[in-house]
Amino acid sequence: MTENTKNSTIKEKAKANADKQRRFRERQRDAGKKLVRGYVSPEAKLCYDEIREKTGWSDSEAVSNSVRLMYAAYKCGQIKLLNEWLRKNNR
Repeated sequence: MTENTKNSTIKEKAKANADKQRRFRERQRDAGKKLVRGYVSPEAKLCYDEIREKTGWSDSEAVSNSVRLMYAAYKCGQIKLLNEWLRKNNR
C-alpha cells in the first residue's frame, strides 16, 4: 500500500464520519432537540433554563453542580427520593 493510498483511505474515513455526525445533528434538530451538553428534549431545556435563571450559574457550573447533587444523592442512598421528587414536580 503506498503512502497516497493510505492518506486517501484516512481522508475517506474522516469524511464518512463527518457526514455521519452531520446527519445525527440534523436528526436531533428535526426532532426538536437542542444541543446543550448533549441533545435534550424541549421539556428538559425548559428545566435547564429555569435552573440557570434562578441560580445565575454558567453552563459549566450547572453541569458541575448537577453532577455533585446526583453523586451526593447516590452516596446517601437518596436517588429514589430524588427521582420521586422530580416525578412529583413534573421535572
